[in-house]
Amino acid sequence: MKAQSLRLNNLTWFDGYMTRELREELHGHKGAAVWFTGLSASGKSTIAQQLERLLYENGCSTYVFDGDNVRHGLCSDLGFSPEDRAENIRRIGEMVKLFVDAGIIALTAFISPYREDRERIRKLVGNDRFFEVYVSCPVEVCAKRDPKGIYAKAMAGLIKDFTGISAPYESPESPSLVIASDRTSASNGAEQIVEILRSGKIIP
Repeated sequence: MKAQSLRLNNLTWFDGYMTRELREELHGHKGAAVWFTGLSASGKSTIAQQLERLLYENGCSTYVFDGDNVRHGLCSDLGFSPEDRAENIRRIGEMVKLFVDAGIIALTAFISPYREDRERIRKLVGNDRFFEVYVSCPVEVCAKRDPKGIYAKAMAGLIKDFTGISAPYESPESPSLVIASDRTSASNGAEQIVEILRSGKIIP
């Protein structure tokens, strides 16, 4: 902690000439984070991709951050212990904050099982720009639609700390939206989020 404190004391935040407001004027909408959370294979990435397509068709600047993709690069050194999961989300949160500051609508599809970690990102980004979307799906349905076969491995004890099987998932208490992906199509869920972004004055 002492070394970290000394390091931070030698750093100064640089404010550029361009403000968030000017960047948002260029994009024609506000920067925001749509944070998809839910079990593996619940449909987070599918809905995020559908949402990005709708927003693109409406002239919005977006980027989808997928859990597996991020672990191939930025978080390739992390495992799946509670500590590593927290660090994974911390890094993603800092990255998303930069995108929001750039006026981009960041769509993040991560299991992010712990409420404390998600609330930390909400505070970092700002409550008025953070939209938590809980993609709800029974674990047995997720296991049946699992394209990678990881649920079977987790149930056989071959994968440790697997959310929903051998590790906990804490569902959101007050999400912006709950999408029951076993009863609602991805396109319908995406359309609901577009309406939330409009009502939140993120997009026109």
